[in-house]
Amino acid sequence: MKVVLFCGGLGMRLREYSEKIPKPMVEIGYRPILWHIMKYYSSYGHKDFILCLGYRGDIVKNYFLNYNECVSNDFVLSGGGKDLKLLGTDIEDWRITFVDTGLNANIGQRLKAVEKHLEGEEVFLANYSDGLSNLPLDKILEHFNKHNKVACFVSVKPSHSFHVVSVEENLVVSDIKHLSKSNLWINGGYFIFNKRMFDYIKDGEELVEEPFHRLISEKQLITYKYKGFWISMDTFKDKQFLEDIYIKGNAPWEIWKNNNNFNAEL
Repeated sequence: MKVVLFCGGLGMRLREYSEKIPKPMVEIGYRPILWHIMKYYSSYGHKDFILCLGYRGDIVKNYFLNYNECVSNDFVLSGGGKDLKLLGTDIEDWRITFVDTGLNANIGQRLKAVEKHLEGEEVFLANYSDGLSNLPLDKILEHFNKHNKVACFVSVKPSHSFHVVSVEENLVVSDIKHLSKSNLWINGGYFIFNKRMFDYIKDGEELVEEPFHRLISEKQLITYKYKGFWISMDTFKDKQFLEDIYIKGNAPWEIWKNNNNFNAEL
């Protein structure tokens, strides 16, 4: 199953990095967050990727053109440095299609731009390429197939340190609670689409605005609620949080290393 990754945004809230490199190329440990997401999908057997490039797409291209397997794999060096034997590999069996989808295009336009590269695919996966999770992808696909709808996205609990305020008509506060403890769910950015999704997107439209509302009106959009680990790398603080988790050696999203206990709720 092909995986579409949206890699063309400016990432303005990560200005410390995004003025030099695109947001998906900001590193967590030895590898960019884009690689971590691709590694997640490949762990479930989905290794055919379509990268929707935009801002500084050349950096994404050059990264993979000059990819060094030794950085994140064990290896044996012998013969005075002449012989190299890799003990593992990351991307040897990956297939990556690089597509320039426009510098200022929105997500809906970027998806439409790669439609021809999805020919023959009944169902495909998609992601914003800035969120990390240990989602049980096999269970989400089972959920999608069971309901036979056009689109599905993962709903998650907000992770930012804001508070939801309930106010009465006289402006008296009746309640205040952390976002994570409220009844609010947000779009987690992990999508599953039937090919019919393209029938709902018109030129210039953002993905989750008009197209999703058309799906809602026809009861063709479902979600999968997930209470486990999920975080979107929107700010420098988020980047540092993910880096700290990675350094401790037990990053939840590294399902290729860990035997995580998924915490999902339908």
